Parts: sequence; C-alpha cells; structure tokens
Amino acid sequence: MERKLTAELWDKMHYMFRDFNDRMVHVELHYDFRIDADALKTVLICFLEKTPVLHSSFKDNHVNPYWKVEDYKIEDVLTVLEPDNLQKVIDDFLTQYIPPESNVQIKAALFYEGNKSVLCIVENHMCMDGGDLKYFLNALCSNYNDYTTQHKSPLALRSGSRSYTEVYSDLSPMDKKAAQKLYKNVSSRDSHKFPFSPESKEDKSFILRRRINSERFARIRAAGKKSGATVNDILVAAYIHSIYELANYSDNEGITVSCAVDLRRYIKDISSKGLTNHTAFMQCGTPRKGRNIVETLSYVVRSSEKSKQDKFMGLYGLPLLKLGYSIMPYAASEEVIKIGYSNPLLGMSNIGAIDGDALALSNKKPTDAFLTGAVKYKPYALLTATSYNNELSLSMCVRGNEEDKKIVNTFFDYMEKNFNELAK
Repeated sequence: MERKLTAELWDKMHYMFRDFNDRMVHVELHYDFRIDADALKTVLICFLEKTPVLHSSFKDNHVNPYWKVEDYKIEDVLTVLEPDNLQKVIDDFLTQYIPPESNVQIKAALFYEGNKSVLCIVENHMCMDGGDLKYFLNALCSNYNDYTTQHKSPLALRSGSRSYTEVYSDLSPMDKKAAQKLYKNVSSRDSHKFPFSPESKEDKSFILRRRINSERFARIRAAGKKSGATVNDILVAAYIHSIYELANYSDNEGITVSCAVDLRRYIKDISSKGLTNHTAFMQCGTPRKGRNIVETLSYVVRSSEKSKQDKFMGLYGLPLLKLGYSIMPYAASEEVIKIGYSNPLLGMSNIGAIDGDALALSNKKPTDAFLTGAVKYKPYALLTATSYNNELSLSMCVRGNEEDKKIVNTFFDYMEKNFNELAK
C-alpha cells in the first residue's frame, strides 16, 4: 500500500522556489583519516528510516501535493570512491541537482585520497533547512562514533512534527492569537540586484568560496563590537557597501538585503520536533550608501535593531501563506502566491559557527568544514557565511558562466576591502 506523508507549508514554498534556485544545500567535510564506509552506510540507512521524507518522492498532483515514501538502496544515497582528480569530483558532486521526483532527497559521497577522507552531502531544502542540517550532521557523527566504538544502534535522531505551526507552540495564548493574524506581506520589493551577465544556455552551476583567516576575522569582530554590531550586521554592511561599488548604484539609493531568520528561536524544546524548515526572512537595509563602511554599518545596525525589537520577527506572512494554500487547489494557490510573493534579489544566510567537536569522527575533528545554500538562478543572489576554526567562509552558489565567476570574485574582493577598512 502506498505510504503518504503530508507536504508541509514550507515544503510547498520551497517547491515553488524552483523558479529561483535549485533548492540544494551543500556540505563538505575533510578528515585526516579513512572513514569506515560500512559504518557510515549503516548510520545513513538508520537515519533515512527515521526520517522517511528523505526517501520520498514529491507528488505534485495540482490539487493536494504530498510525499510518497519510496523504496531505495543505500547505493542510491552513498557513493564511495577513490578518484584521480579529487577536487573535480567534489565540485561535480556538490553542484548536482536532486529532482523532487527522485526516490531519495539526500545524497552523500565518501571520497578517499590516501589516508584522508572527504564527506560530501547534498540535500533537498524542501526537506530541511540549514539549521536542521547542522543538527543532522552533528547527529550523524555522534551516531557513527557510538556505533563504531560501542556498537550502539545509530537511531539517536529527532523525529516528530514537521509542521510550520510548531513555531507557535510555546507562545503565550495572547501572543499565539496575535501571531496567527500576522497576514502582512513583508517580502522584499527592492529592485537592486547583483550585476550578473545575461542568462545563457551555456550557464552551469558553480560554487565559489572566499576565506577570511582567523586573525583578520578576530579584528573584524572586534571593530564591529565597538560599534555595537553583531557579525551578522558586519556581513550585511559589507555586502551592501560592496554591491554599491560592484554595480555602480547611486549613493543616494537605499538597498535592502533579505536575511535568513531561524524561527526555532520561538520553540523552547525542539527535541520532539521533526527535521524540517523553520526559516523566514527579515529585511535589513540602508537609506543610502554610507560615506565609508563604518557609516554603512551604522545604518545596518539601526535597521537590524528595529527588526529585533519586534517580538514577532520572522512570523509575518505565515498566516497569509497558510490561507493561500487552504482556500483553493494547489496549482491555483501557487499562482496566486507567486503574484503576492516577491523573491529577494539580494539575500544572505549566516549559518554561523560550525562545531568541530560535534563533527569529530573517531576523535578526529574535520580539518576543514563547509556548508552552503542553494544554487541561485540569475538575477537572484545569496551570500552564505559560515565559520570554522575561527575562520570565516563566504560563498555564493550560482548558475552562471566564467564571466559570472569573475564578477563574484570581484564582489569578494570588495567584501575583503571593506572588512579591512572596518578593521583599521
């Protein structure tokens, strides 16, 4: 008998995002030893069985879409290889696309090079966001260690409701009632965009990364702290200031960046919640270009503080989306939501610090760890930031060409210049 899972609100929204990005989230972890492939297979099988959406296909029947739980083989999920050209196979693996109609929504690869290993993972954002993917990775490593050292069954993974309504579960009755009436559409209407080249049939997915070493990152954080700025504020300010310079926008124009907000901030205990999406956006911008990066940062701090003072930050629009999906067949509701929803042209996701201790396998922490968001389709752009071993990594995933690679690298050059100006 066919087994069905509910297509939750955010599953449907990320499916709608197929016009804007490939919806894949990417992980790359490097280790100085050879990971036990058989043990990893066992852990992955147990995790997929505990999270059936990861081995389900999305059924868009135009009326009421759902997930159909599918059979799979571990070979559908995990590739084990000792390649001749390690970097090429990593790049090829990470830029792949998993169709929602596939029988699995997550793929992993274990690449060996001598006595070293690289673990890569790609998963469909429809199933879970970066916040839960970080948890998934930590749990994967913890279960691997317990299985290889104590022969414990690798089943220690959260399961439960994947519904967006969990964000209301710990609000007071009064706040819950108010939050469920936040129909205001707060999606960005800013028309400023990243100056990519025109779309071309030759465009291919690529991921570019820029590292800021630990010494420089420490100086940047210290400089921001003097201005009352968070790391997120610094990133947004450098992003906006660099866009002015890269795209030659007028100094008198205001620019807004949509910043990802983890809605788990409203859930006191997530231990009984399933892996899912709980990410929304807040708008952060400047009224004009600052005379320098310090002034631009002051504009951003004011903007973000205003957003943070709202106790319902990130919850706006959820009731509107729920209403849209409830009052008409799915195909029609998607078209209506597309009219009202404005996908941000400039977005940023600060995934934050990656915990090396939590990702240790056989008592060996990763020598490098990297996590980044979906490949965006031009003209949409997403800057992703993570830190590991006190180093900052900036990344952009784009479906583009060699000219776009040059543009993104020039953008990173501007980001570094503005970081340096701030840290003087």
